[in-house]
Formats: sequence, structure tokens, C-alpha cells
Amino acid sequence: MDPQKTRNILNILFMIGTLIAIIVYFAVDDKKTFIYVCAAAIFVKIMEFFIRFTNR
Repeated sequence: MDPQKTRNILNILFMIGTLIAIIVYFAVDDKKTFIYVCAAAIFVKIMEFFIRFTNR
């Protein structure tokens, strides 16, 4: 798979995860859920970051 296409998919997943994290922050009383969703979104972004800088 093309690295640029993979990066685009990971960026879209990150944005969706961020949006879900914002919704969970305001909708759920338990902040642990927010932290888990936020951590998953950050993990996806870190994977995109590594793909960006290892394919130069």
C-alpha cells in the first residue's frame, strides 16, 4: 500500500477519534473513558508520524 494513502487513512482515523473523544468528554461522567479514547487517537497519530518520517 502507498505510504501516502496509509497516512491519509490514519489521519482520518485520528480526526474521527478526536471527535469521539470530545463527545465522550462532555457526554460521559467517567473520565477514564475519555482518557482511553484520547489515548487511542494519539496512538494512531503517532503511527502516522512514524510513517511520515521513515519514508523520506
